[in-house]
Amino acid sequence: MDAFKGKTILITGGTGSFGNALMSFLKDTDFKEVRIFSRDELKQEMMRIQLGNPKVKFYLGDVRSRDSVDNAMKNVDLVFHAAALKQVPSCEFFPMEAVLTNVVGSQNVVESAVNHKVVRVVCLSTDKAVYPVNTMGMTKGLMERTSQSFARKLGPDETVVSTLRYGNVMYSRGSVIPLFVNQIKKKKPITITVPHMTRFLLPLQNAIDLLLFTLVNARQGDLFIRKSPACTVHDLALALKKIFNSSVELNTIGIRHGEKIHETLATTEELRKAEDLGDYYRIKMDDRDLNYSKYLDTGRVEEAMLEDYTSSNTRQLNMEEIERLLLSLPEIRADLEEMKRL
Repeated sequence: MDAFKGKTILITGGTGSFGNALMSFLKDTDFKEVRIFSRDELKQEMMRIQLGNPKVKFYLGDVRSRDSVDNAMKNVDLVFHAAALKQVPSCEFFPMEAVLTNVVGSQNVVESAVNHKVVRVVCLSTDKAVYPVNTMGMTKGLMERTSQSFARKLGPDETVVSTLRYGNVMYSRGSVIPLFVNQIKKKKPITITVPHMTRFLLPLQNAIDLLLFTLVNARQGDLFIRKSPACTVHDLALALKKIFNSSVELNTIGIRHGEKIHETLATTEELRKAEDLGDYYRIKMDDRDLNYSKYLDTGRVEEAMLEDYTSSNTRQLNMEEIERLLLSLPEIRADLEEMKRL
């Protein structure tokens, strides 16, 4: 892809699921250098051995430390900001840790990129940032606002700061699918929260497609969303049972602290100003100034005619479609092969 040709690329949180998936794509491009920035030295070493590519450099650091971010940012062209605390329970119990990484850390990354005259920055967000009910979502929502606050002050010829937002990435670390698969392997009951809970389903490759689309098409302060199908957790569990020919029971454990029944990818206010690009929505940043009459004296009647874009009103997959989507995942196919050998 020409967008990466001859470019130096920085991936924060680069040893995570997203960073590994992006590297799988980048290995076939003519990049100049990729810098993997993270605080986990073991994962860096494992990734270095796996990739075996001298053009991939590893920077040990933390987005909370501006000095370590600045050190990795020198002469960088493109930044993909994926570093975050993502586990809902952990963020609930240690909220200030989430603030320091997801908010302060994001400010460090974007501000450093702007100061180093990076060409483009893409920040990764989540559906949990919309109408947040937990600390993780709240801090990711603040990350979105923080990045847009920089974009608002920048011109079109300066660093382009944009954001992408997606729902659950299938089989990513901490997601429900590997949990269900592990329970099936151990012949334990599959623990579902409430049967009618819905979740967006996004294969990791589609998340990478969203990132590439954002990189190429973003204007200053844009937020991009990829339209995604959804299903209930009950149907997801049943589809996995069928794929693995399992007879384990389903055990309903109830909704957990900080969870929603349905997730929201875009609000009515965002959809009102969104540009429908087929598989994607482009949402322009709120570029209003501090003229309070714009907030207090005027409203929008047409906004009341819209509804949020949620996992309950997006396209719902039937059982056959869920199974087909699951079988498209290389991790599921690998799990099936492993179970055949047992």
